Amino acid sequence: MIGQIYPVPQHSYSYELNKDFQFAAAHRIPSETAGKCQRIHGHTYFANITVGGDTLDESGFLINFATIKKLIHDRFDHTLLNDDPLFKGKSERFPTTEVMAEVMHSIIQEHLDQQGNKAQCLQVFLRETPTSYCIFRPRRGKEL
Repeated sequence: MIGQIYPVPQHSYSYELNKDFQFAAAHRIPSETAGKCQRIHGHTYFANITVGGDTLDESGFLINFATIKKLIHDRFDHTLLNDDPLFKGKSERFPTTEVMAEVMHSIIQEHLDQQGNKAQCLQVFLRETPTSYCIFRPRRGKEL
């Protein structure tokens, strides 16, 4: 989405890749403190994934844009997030915007860790509504 402005993570990598996309999904937050969000409702999420690295793979990518779309968009688009195996049957973990940003980071980073070029997912920006968003950045040295 041209014109979208989001914070840029600090890094010293030679390359920074950003992939913007949106997906439609529903969720509910089964907590008494969630108010109206306890009921199933939907959003058109806007996401930006930032990947950094110094070395490109054999195709000349940090990560192929299509791979990011497959890993995140294809998994979550037009779903009830609560039904995803990461949440289904887990009473202590709900698909809030904050948790979804962290989950998306983990999915991307797990894929990157299997590649040989040592790219890192630096940031996940996840907008839930036109006025509400979350940014997840892992702490350096912290394993998720």
